[in-house]
Amino acid sequence: MTDFKPETGKPVAAKPGKTVLDKDLDRLTFLETATQHVTRGLAPFGLALIFVVLAAAYALSFAIGHPDAALLIAAAALAAYMAMNIGANDVTNNVGAAVGARAISMRGALLMAACFEIAGAMIGSREVVRTISTSIVSPALVEDPLVFAWIMMSALFAAALWINLATWLNAPVSTTHSMVGSIIGAGFSAVGSSAINWPAIAGITLGWVFSPMLGGLIAAGFLFVIYDLIVYRPDKIAAARRWLPILIGLMAASFSLYLTIRGVDQVYSVGRLRAFGVACIIGLAVWALMVPVIRRQSVGLENRNQSLRSLFRLPLVGSAALLSFAHGANDVSNAIGPLTGIVNALRSYGPIGFGPSAGITIPFWVMAIGSLGISVGLLLFGPRLIRLVGSKITKLNPMRAFCVAMSAAVTVITASWIGLPVSSTHIAVGAVFGVGFFREYYNRHSRRRKAYLAEKALSLRGAETPDTDTDETDEAPPRPARKKANRDEAVRRRLVRRSYLLSILLAWAVTLPVSAGLAAIVYRVMFALFG
Repeated sequence: MTDFKPETGKPVAAKPGKTVLDKDLDRLTFLETATQHVTRGLAPFGLALIFVVLAAAYALSFAIGHPDAALLIAAAALAAYMAMNIGANDVTNNVGAAVGARAISMRGALLMAACFEIAGAMIGSREVVRTISTSIVSPALVEDPLVFAWIMMSALFAAALWINLATWLNAPVSTTHSMVGSIIGAGFSAVGSSAINWPAIAGITLGWVFSPMLGGLIAAGFLFVIYDLIVYRPDKIAAARRWLPILIGLMAASFSLYLTIRGVDQVYSVGRLRAFGVACIIGLAVWALMVPVIRRQSVGLENRNQSLRSLFRLPLVGSAALLSFAHGANDVSNAIGPLTGIVNALRSYGPIGFGPSAGITIPFWVMAIGSLGISVGLLLFGPRLIRLVGSKITKLNPMRAFCVAMSAAVTVITASWIGLPVSSTHIAVGAVFGVGFFREYYNRHSRRRKAYLAEKALSLRGAETPDTDTDETDEAPPRPARKKANRDEAVRRRLVRRSYLLSILLAWAVTLPVSAGLAAIVYRVMFALFG
């Protein structure tokens, strides 16, 4: 093959190697690879937009012929967008600890969370959805149903804007606080304070205050049981074989009790006493099943805490699944609660996916948009956001992460049971703080721990390697020459970072008034343009 000199245009002999055509093809290949690399990051946003469009089209199929079909379609699109935000932002609270502890892979965690989020939204969210849709601003106190629909529309839009801004600023805000504040602000802007159910607001606020405390207390209780019965025992493995199946059985019993009362009881009347009996039977069955499993997993393990961490991986995965269910049961209301209020307010103008009925009805298509939206959000954006839960507050291992996930799940499920919209994020944070503060207290005052460490120090006296089998690597019994330095270091490096607590409380205090003010402005603008 002959090439040509660019300067003279005279033919010259081609050099061995790549031809000009090959080089041009290589450049095109590199350009294609670079384009794929750039567009790969945009793919989740494109798929999210497709889901929003599909949700709007799905809502259109139920609103054809309705005089306010455009409002319903826009509300469905906003609800889908809000649900994806919830799934993307809160997924780290659910499965982050399990992934960080290598108890489950990233792909397995995302699929597990998606399935349990959908199940929780479908089974356990109805009471909280009713609270969000009717208990904050009462439709009976708003004369025009269309005004009530615009209140909920404004709340959806304002809450979505605030959550996006807070996420961009890395501010730890709550989707529940944002939605409740937005409904209050839009309702106040529309009809004043007369339509706002202030007793219900007071009850919700008390739930916000006490639910993180309850989560922290439950988490500390679980950690006390694990420390006292398993960790600081002479034979850790034998203690784990005895008590770990019991903990898993209790977890299964509590979950099955909730499912029986909230799920099965909607189809077939079970009764509280019978539901409790079914839960006990399931708990005993799971305990009997896990005894040989834990015994088989513990074969050949050394008598040290690292072995306990490997044994706690399976319970950690179970508690993460339970927390995902609880999150779907409670937080999906922040997306479909306002949409449910809009649908029920406008059904007097025409059918919207169901016939006329008394009371508040949650159509299946509304529930489907919320539950699928949460799962789509965590599947598309979850890998970017999953990290070890509470790593900025206190260090978590599988045992402590299990306590956090279990306490948060129990607290959120209890709140969903009574219809109280709580913040799963703040409950999880409260549980992490509870674990951290309990560790500080236990390390200073536990006689069992002091006796355990003294015995370990005697057994390791004269050994060349230091003791690293305590709960913390820097908590081994110090040598006399280092006692003062270790005390100063313990004061400087506490197990709980107090500074992060201040940022959490500040974001908590700011969210409600900011979202309320933003919703009030959005309502005025929306109603002026479209109302």
